[in-house]
Amino acid sequence: MNKHHTIIIAGAGGIAQAVALILAEWSTVTPTIFIGNRTLSKAQNLVKWIEEGITKSCILRPFHLSEDGFSEETKALFSQGDILLDCLPGTQAPKMAGYAKDYNLHYANLTEYVAETSAIKTLAKDASTGFILQTGLAPGYINVLANHLFKEFCNDFQVSKADTLEFKVGALSKNAVAPHYYGFTWSPVGVATEYIKETEVIRKYKKTKRPSLSERTSIIINGITYEADLTSGGAADLPDALAGKVDAMDYKTIRFPGHYAWAEEQIKKVSDSDQPIKALQLIMEKQIPHIEEDQIIIYAAVQGKDTNGTLQRREIAKQILPQRIGKYQLRAIQTTTAASLIQSAQLLLESTLKGVILQSNIDPKSFLNGNFIIPIYGNV
Repeated sequence: MNKHHTIIIAGAGGIAQAVALILAEWSTVTPTIFIGNRTLSKAQNLVKWIEEGITKSCILRPFHLSEDGFSEETKALFSQGDILLDCLPGTQAPKMAGYAKDYNLHYANLTEYVAETSAIKTLAKDASTGFILQTGLAPGYINVLANHLFKEFCNDFQVSKADTLEFKVGALSKNAVAPHYYGFTWSPVGVATEYIKETEVIRKYKKTKRPSLSERTSIIINGITYEADLTSGGAADLPDALAGKVDAMDYKTIRFPGHYAWAEEQIKKVSDSDQPIKALQLIMEKQIPHIEEDQIIIYAAVQGKDTNGTLQRREIAKQILPQRIGKYQLRAIQTTTAASLIQSAQLLLESTLKGVILQSNIDPKSFLNGNFIIPIYGNV
């Protein structure tokens, strides 16, 4: 941050850890940070962890973010805030967005959940502050990157449409073993959700829906073969923004070969369940281990004909590994998700934006070259 702000973080999990640490360590002017959680001790432990891991001074304060309403202390803290960064599960997003509107705060969240995002769009459409939604890694950074590629392609080749726009992300372990060929590097419920719910795509220039895990492909990125398939949530608002401009567009999740075949077998087992997401989550958690040493694989490409009728393709591929922030080594999923959220927060705090801002509304060049983005994602 380039001037002092008071930032409220909702949540005390792994992404909240990374957000608070990066804000404290990398801001040009260190902010005041309030960290709230329904379990006060978790917020207190996180504040202590950050204080022990930063190399500069920062005002940090834990507080109890009750599920039953605000205490006088919480009301006082929210009255001092400039922005609320929502690192809670996506089901809580509409409630947190409501608090932000009530207390005249900017707001940014991470959730890929479509229904909750729609609810916030309605709630915040006339807000006097800015609400940037779905601003993590996927959805989030990958959508801004894809939109950048599309705009650059159209500008360079003097066209207004493209044949395909594809963007993919994989949060992966370094290694994978049979039968599942996977290791959890982030939320198991998030993985189960994206495998079960439908996804939004563009086909024949129109926005439509497809079942997740219904269009598997192989892809070679930097010489390594992966599989990619449709999953829900990662497309953000690009199906709306680019309908009529791209013949085919979709978001796919990258996995090691063999994982999706295993996942499909597990989904068959829960097909009759009245809670298939929960059932799939339980199956996966019994068999798939959690892995600390992770990597993020990113791929985006646009293809179409230039004004001379020659087929052209633009691609960007990245591998992001764990990185040291202050005195701690953070996982790649933490830094990539947190950096995008923080860059969005800076955009809100240092501009006059208000109301709902979706990924297609963000200026790609300024965001992708942001001072919190480049140290994590590199240059584009």
